Amino acid sequence: QVQLVESGGGLVQAGGSLRLSCAASRSIFSANRMGWYRQAPGKQRELVAAVPGVGSIIYADSVKGRFTISRDNAKNTVYLQMNSLKPEDTAVYYCNVLWLPYSYWGQGTQVTVSS
Repeated sequence: QVQLVESGGGLVQAGGSLRLSCAASRSIFSANRMGWYRQAPGKQRELVAAVPGVGSIIYADSVKGRFTISRDNAKNTVYLQMNSLKPEDTAVYYCNVLWLPYSYWGQGTQVTVSS
């Protein structure tokens, strides 16, 4: 069983920054894709950013230019650097890793942006 442990969430004022981390319990070198999703109250979970093993990084339009996803294979960790945060970024953020055909999720970390 793979475990994903997220950290880095918290409360920040609008315009501030946070960096989320997701540490995997196994090597991510062979992961097909690593990504971050978020779910705000009353809304569906949505993709924020994803970095595939091969191919281009994907960002939601709402975070382009503000968020940066990266992966460190040596540390088995994926990061989400979030800058210029807005109140509408408030949500629970989830890490997701695809080792096809399996998909694994972290427990989620709360990000709250105050206006």
